[in-house]
Amino acid sequence: MSDILKALSDEGVSIWLDDISRERLQSGNLAQLIKEKYVVGVTSNPTIFAKALSKGSAYDEQVRELAVRGVGVEEAVRAITTYDIRWAADVLRPVYDRSDGVDGRVSIEVDPRLANETEKTVAEAKALWWLVDRPNTFIKIPATLAGLPAITDTLAQGISVNVTLIFSLERYGQVIDAFFAGLEKARANGHDLSKIESVASFFVSRVDTEIDKRLDKLGETELKGKAGIANARLAYALFEEKFGTDRWTALKDAGARPQRPLWASTGVKNPDYPDTMYVDELVAPQEVNTMPEATLDATADHGRISGNTIQGRYDEARQHLAALKEAGVDYDDVVRVLEEEGVEKFAASWKELLDTVKGELEAKAG
Repeated sequence: MSDILKALSDEGVSIWLDDISRERLQSGNLAQLIKEKYVVGVTSNPTIFAKALSKGSAYDEQVRELAVRGVGVEEAVRAITTYDIRWAADVLRPVYDRSDGVDGRVSIEVDPRLANETEKTVAEAKALWWLVDRPNTFIKIPATLAGLPAITDTLAQGISVNVTLIFSLERYGQVIDAFFAGLEKARANGHDLSKIESVASFFVSRVDTEIDKRLDKLGETELKGKAGIANARLAYALFEEKFGTDRWTALKDAGARPQRPLWASTGVKNPDYPDTMYVDELVAPQEVNTMPEATLDATADHGRISGNTIQGRYDEARQHLAALKEAGVDYDDVVRVLEEEGVEKFAASWKELLDTVKGELEAKAG
């Protein structure tokens, strides 16, 4: 058991693993991480599934059966991914029950090629919810402009949502508003609001990667490596503000749970930076940190958990973003580029996943 991870958990941070694979499930590794490293949730994305399928033989039997049945590539991908999500949800079910449904969650993403199509995103979300058929599932929907009404409409169906690919403070505010609207519709539709959960995945390291690149071009090095944390801290300030309104109080009185901020993209990409900084510097109650296994292990080994590192740091964060603007970094352009690239990268990973499964099906059919 890791004392450092226990300390992080005791601060009110839910530790989730940003990875899933059939091999991890078969070996009992996920159950071990729950027991020994305080992992209470799992997130997945197309990149993770593409990577999992390209390694080892864990998927061979299912792929062979799908090939024999003549299942098409798209449906094969759904069958393979939902199988893993269902299995992981069952492994995490005791955590879900113990936390009264707050944690013990497993996320699966809608086809990222639908990121700019509202109705298709909602239809896909409903299909995935039905296919997995586990109450401790999150359906991941990207926070694009088309994704915002899809988030509302999906929540209105009583489906729990993990909103992904959030980079900007403005968009995060819109995501919270979409969450409120979804719960209001869900209540009107007769759903029990206490059964609907949501998290908002705010990306961290990618912000530093993009801004550092621009700072290098400007010859400004003093401001590097601080924007991701500053941006996330101000997101938490917005979380506190929005969930202190009368609109939220009315939903809370009807049984609703808050949409927790989730720190995503917490693996440090620049080797010059401390490898646990997106954990150590983003500690506050009612949040989630979803970590790649390397970050989880690094935190367990040498993370520095020193209490709350978000609240009380808002002025410092605002000053940093102001300094970036003064240096010539266009924040609005940064977050626009990151959102567009995020959608493109996930769509490319989805294509890679489809191509991998197609190749496997053809090989097994032969």
